Amino acid sequence: MAVVLMPRDCCEGFSRSQAIRRALASGAPRSPREWDPRMPTPAGTGLDRRRFLIGAAGGLVSVYGAGRLGLTSRVLGDGIAQAATLQSPSSPVLVSVFLQGGIDALSVLAPAGDPQYVKLRPTLAVPISAGVPFTEDTRLRWHPSATSFAQLHDAGKVNVLPGIGYSSPDMSHFTSRHYWEVGATDTGLATGWLGRYLDVAGTPANPLQGLSMDGQMNPTLATAVNPTAAIDRPDDFSLWLNGVWGDVFDWTLESASALGDAQHDSPDPAIAQLSGAASEVGIVRRALAPFRDAGGNAAVTVPVQYPTTSTGDLPQRLAGLAAMIAAGVPLRCVALTTDTQFDTHASQEKTFDDGLSLVADSIAAFQSDLEARGIEDRVLVHVWSEFGRRAQENGSEGTDHGAAGLSLLIGSRSTGTMVGEWPGLTLDVNGNQIENTDFRGVYCSLLEQWFGQDAGAVIPGAAGFARHQLIR
Repeated sequence: MAVVLMPRDCCEGFSRSQAIRRALASGAPRSPREWDPRMPTPAGTGLDRRRFLIGAAGGLVSVYGAGRLGLTSRVLGDGIAQAATLQSPSSPVLVSVFLQGGIDALSVLAPAGDPQYVKLRPTLAVPISAGVPFTEDTRLRWHPSATSFAQLHDAGKVNVLPGIGYSSPDMSHFTSRHYWEVGATDTGLATGWLGRYLDVAGTPANPLQGLSMDGQMNPTLATAVNPTAAIDRPDDFSLWLNGVWGDVFDWTLESASALGDAQHDSPDPAIAQLSGAASEVGIVRRALAPFRDAGGNAAVTVPVQYPTTSTGDLPQRLAGLAAMIAAGVPLRCVALTTDTQFDTHASQEKTFDDGLSLVADSIAAFQSDLEARGIEDRVLVHVWSEFGRRAQENGSEGTDHGAAGLSLLIGSRSTGTMVGEWPGLTLDVNGNQIENTDFRGVYCSLLEQWFGQDAGAVIPGAAGFARHQLIR
C-alpha cells in the first residue's frame, strides 16, 4: 500500500481529513458526521471493501497487495476476459492523479519578477533567474522542480489550466476534495464523477474498468451499479493454495480452470458456483501472467527509467499501470493519489520542491513508457488538487489554503496549450486568486471529447458549464 507522507507542518484539518478517510476506508462503522457535521461523507462510503466481487447491487472489487485469492473465492469474473477481447486497441484510458493537500499553483507556474508577487512572497517567490519560461505567457515561469512538465508542455503534450476551481470556494480539505471527486458542489452526492461515467458506459462484468491504485477505493471511482477495482501495484498480486506449490501448483490451477470452464453452466447451483470460481481463478491468473516471471515472482518489464525514491511508490505504481495497459488489461478509468502531501503551511520549500519534482519526473517517465510501448495515443493523465494556496506567504515560510489552483492534462493527444488565461494577481477579499475556469466544465469536456460520452448523464447541471477544446 502506498505510504502517505504527512510532515508536522501540515494543518490539523488535513491530518484529521486523512484520518477520517482512512478509518472509513478500513470499514469503520462510524460516519464522518460523528466527527464533524460540516464534513461531507466521501463518495463510496459503506461499500464492502473486503469482498472480492459485489454484483449488480454494485460496487467494489478489492484486491490488496498482501491478499491471496483462494480457489473458493469468487473473484473478478469472466467479464474481464470478455472486456479484453471486445476492447479496441485504441480504447481511451483516463488516469486521474490527485496531488493531495492543495498544491501551491503560484509556485508551480510563477509570475517570477512581478513586483507584487515578490512583495507577497519575500521568502517563497520563485526568482526570475530560476526555472523554465512558460512559452505561452511570458509573465510566467515553471518552478525548477517542474522542469519535466515544462519539457512535456514545450513538446505539445500538456494542457495547462491556470485559475481552475469553482465559485464560492470552500477551503476545507475535506469538502473541496469531495467536490472535485464527485464532480459537483454537492456535499450529499455519494458517487464519483468517473464512477457515474462507468455506471453509464461500463459493464457489470468488468471490475477493472475502474481501477484505484491507492490500495483502497478512490472516491472518484465510486459507482452506484457497476463494479470497480482497488489494488496497489499489479506486481503485488498473488494466487495461493494451501500446501501446494511448484509444478503441482501450476498443474492444479490449470486443471481446475479447465474443469471450471467445462462445468460453468451446470444446472446444479452448487457445481455452477464452484466451477465458476475455478474458471475465474484461471482468468485472473492469465490476466496477471504478464506481471510475474517463470518462478512466479513480480516482474514488470519497464522500457524506460523511472525516478528512484524512498518516499512512497508513485513511480512503481505508474510503471505497473503502463505495463497493465500494454498487456491489454481492460481499463477505462484509473485513479491514484500522490505519496507527497502539499499542505505546506510551514517550511514549504523542501516538501514542495522534492514532492513536485517526484510527481513531474514520474509522470514524464510514464509518458515516455507509453510512447516506448506504442500506446501513448490511448492514455490521458489528469493532474489535480483540491485547491490552490493563498497568494501571500504566511509567517512560517509557508502558504495557507487558497481558492483557484492549477490543473494539467498530459498526453500525446492533448491539445498541448494553456486553457483559458492566467488569472493574474487581482485577488479576492481573502487574498486568493480568482477562479476563471470551472473544473466541472473541464470534466464535461473530457467526457465528451475523450470518451464520446454525453456529459449531461454524468455531471449535474452540465449544460451550464463552458466547454474547452482539450483533445486533438
